Amino acid sequence: MKEQNKKSNKSFLKKIFTKICRIVGYEIIDQSNFYVPTQEKKLDENLSIQGKKSINLPLGEVKISRKINSFTVIFRSCTSVNMLTQNKKRLFDKNKSEYTFRSLNSIIKSLNYSKKSFPKISFDIVVVDHNSKTEDIKKIESILKKINIKNSIINLNIDEFASNIKKINEKNQNVTSNQISNMCNIHKSLMVAKNQSNDLVYFVEDDYIHQIETFNEMILSYERISSQLNKELILCPTDYPYLYTKIEPSSIFLGSKKHWRRVEETLCTFCTSKILIDKYWNKFVAMCQFEHYPFEKPLHEIYKTEYCLSPIPSLAIHCTNINSIFGLSPNVDWKNIWEENKDY
Repeated sequence: MKEQNKKSNKSFLKKIFTKICRIVGYEIIDQSNFYVPTQEKKLDENLSIQGKKSINLPLGEVKISRKINSFTVIFRSCTSVNMLTQNKKRLFDKNKSEYTFRSLNSIIKSLNYSKKSFPKISFDIVVVDHNSKTEDIKKIESILKKINIKNSIINLNIDEFASNIKKINEKNQNVTSNQISNMCNIHKSLMVAKNQSNDLVYFVEDDYIHQIETFNEMILSYERISSQLNKELILCPTDYPYLYTKIEPSSIFLGSKKHWRRVEETLCTFCTSKILIDKYWNKFVAMCQFEHYPFEKPLHEIYKTEYCLSPIPSLAIHCTNINSIFGLSPNVDWKNIWEENKDY
């Protein structure tokens, strides 16, 4: 009987202590069974609280000073052009529309997952489309109808921007019509971000397939690392293979579930804040008015001043040619990611 009373008293005191810890904002860990009673979670679950604190064992807690309020995805689609700058076939050898649909499907899955995780964040997706077939547009519309998230489709009008594009590029060559439409689409996407977004904006091309946890990791890691650095960030969700062709020093940061490293180059798929878009507006727009070499040179100039981070391993794969140094990220089950997003 005494033994039972002792256990009962210990259990009662433990409950009281746990409640006190919750009130004062402390976390306690039962290392005998890898359990966090203050959150009623196991250690392998997400212990961070969006907008308040980031927890990563054994480093402990980071107070969040940079809270994310909204997340806008701007999806640039064009099912009529297979490859922008080359004639090689893509990984999996499918029609371009198949990559567009799977890419969009992966984004929607990740958005739905994040909406459940972060109910206080406002999510929306804008599709900026150029010259896709009518049946493909209808398919995109049907995919968007599956989500309870604000969404819209914009049909790109090239005439709105084409006159501002120099027809001779940095290599002293004629700019192709496909590249002109691509530059117009990027420009329109930037305009949408400037006029409609309030916080984070994710610019993405229609040949990136995402893991379901992509946006959770990006949001929590942005809050954590930005709060530590007291700076806005640029996040690239893809660990490009060409980044390993150079031996360069880099800074490594601990995100939510991934390591992130500082990089100085990306393609045109990246996430950043409305603050940095406004701050570097002229440089962003310069990418849409003159074809640099490399094309993303204005972005790379921004990265010399601001922190651009890429995850290790990757959160998304770029479905270009399998031999391309801009394509498949290393150490990722890319075939599984592709198959997971075939149902749209």
